[in-house]
Amino acid sequence: MIDAHFHIWRQADLPWLSGPMQPRIFGPYEPIRRDYPIAEYRADIAGQGVDKAVYVQANWPASAGFAEAEWVSATAAETGWPHAIVAFCDMTVADARPELDRLARLPLVRGIRQQFHWHENPQYRFAQRADLCRDDNVRRNVARLADYGWAFDLQLFAAQLPAALDLLSACPGVPFVLQHAGMLEDLSHDGRAAWRAAMTAYARLPNAFAKLSGFGTFIHRNEPAHVRWLVRETVAILGAERCLFGSNFPIEKLWTDYAALVAAHRAATDDLGAAARAAIFHATASRIYRI
Repeated sequence: MIDAHFHIWRQADLPWLSGPMQPRIFGPYEPIRRDYPIAEYRADIAGQGVDKAVYVQANWPASAGFAEAEWVSATAAETGWPHAIVAFCDMTVADARPELDRLARLPLVRGIRQQFHWHENPQYRFAQRADLCRDDNVRRNVARLADYGWAFDLQLFAAQLPAALDLLSACPGVPFVLQHAGMLEDLSHDGRAAWRAAMTAYARLPNAFAKLSGFGTFIHRNEPAHVRWLVRETVAILGAERCLFGSNFPIEKLWTDYAALVAAHRAATDDLGAAARAAIFHATASRIYRI
């Protein structure tokens, strides 16, 4: 199994962990305001069948994106984990190629994530504005990822997906991996319907993928019925060959353990068939991140 979304960190490198408490979409986070090293992650996954993992950037200061990827690369050289890195690069600058070229010197880099999620609720807000997907610099820089053979990990809310469709269309050579399957935060009937409509439009683009991850973000628990609903809906919309599992650890560690999280996702896929399960838990991530 491949875990396509996890983090390790040193508290001192992360302003949101080492400085004053900052609003985060996953709520209070005192238990993870500490180092989370690769040894602890490997202890968390022990016995769960995870044989490869993809590190996703953890919001070091924007100027330290290369330092973050370099540190994770050194960790991989020492321990054999992780097997791929989704690094940070500021895609809003006029030309991101100098920084992308630096990152390309690190052989495990397979993609870029810059979080574009914006919400009317300040606790859920990260980006400075809602429409970064329509920014001309962003379009040019994201399109350039095709030259490196890299993916773009896209993090935004369903209400922002219409703008994202223009970005996907402008970057046909880049796989887009939608974080946490579009971060469904409104669990009302109307909220689910709006999410489903936005995801259906997103799925029409051939370079659209989704991570089955972070489903505890807005409910602050690992609820198997909730996981099953989101997994089944996302797979029905995109197809299993465009879905991939990610643990979002250690964030999800705030309310669950790794074994329970994996059990909920496996139960959600138990009657989808062997080919679908192989895609979700291994093949899709292996293809996108080339591991």
